[in-house]
Amino acid sequence: MAHATANGIRIEYETFGDAASPALLLIAGNGAQLLFWDAAFCRSLADNGLRVIRFDNRDAGLSSKFDAAGVPDIMATIQAAMAGQPVRAAYTLNDMADDAVGLLDALGIAKAHVCGASMGGMIAQVVAYRHPQRVRSLTSIMSNTGNPTAPQGKPEAIAAVVAPPPTGRDAYVAHNLAVWRKIWSPGFPFEEARARAFLEQSYDRSFCPGGMARQNVAVIACGDRKPSLATIKAPTLVIHGADDPLIPFDAGKETAQVVPGARLMRIAGMGHDMPTGTWPEIVAAMVALSRQEAA
Repeated sequence: MAHATANGIRIEYETFGDAASPALLLIAGNGAQLLFWDAAFCRSLADNGLRVIRFDNRDAGLSSKFDAAGVPDIMATIQAAMAGQPVRAAYTLNDMADDAVGLLDALGIAKAHVCGASMGGMIAQVVAYRHPQRVRSLTSIMSNTGNPTAPQGKPEAIAAVVAPPPTGRDAYVAHNLAVWRKIWSPGFPFEEARARAFLEQSYDRSFCPGGMARQNVAVIACGDRKPSLATIKAPTLVIHGADDPLIPFDAGKETAQVVPGARLMRIAGMGHDMPTGTWPEIVAAMVALSRQEAA
């Protein structure tokens, strides 16, 4: 892995594939590190002629932390937003999108295919409308438009995800395995060994629950993105699980309806995760989109 200075901060990143191939930037979700994008998944994309770049968002992994901003009260922030009051945030999705473009600058990449999952999908969307000249195509996975009136996830799934994790390693892993079970794809076997290894590696690499909370507030502060999403010109693929308990399928459906010309791909049995059983279908669709743009 390597790091770069981008948008005024340190960003840790890793690449797969030929540097001369078209670039594909992968953006992780809330609290997740670049490890979210499994190396085998990245290699499968690289084997199809893409230069794959995965990186740590700000406040995650080995990228710059914003601890000086303190840890926000998530529930108070949500209540303020629902009441139409200003939301105080250390940064917003706009800043995180600018980080992604800053990384492209640091790597000398003029245009890239951009893909994000969950909050990463939101960041990818912002990149597509905030920096349209830098985006060859957009893939938004299990994400939404920020529309406050859209259907919400199941209360138990939301509560599990926003609950502060324990600080001890074993307790952290056990807690998050329980969270994963609540949002896992019901149509696929639970991959406990892979999930456990991911959680252990994530904890050992960087434990930063405050960063996850600040990223949550960044999402809330950005508000409804629908008007901006309607301006996106890049070829767009929206992928969403039919059984997502955290961000319902209808949120993905709305995203595809708002972005002009977007294609919606519904995956039966998929929740708020990417089981290995979904990879062949997802990789094939992303590669096809990249080749559509190239044509």
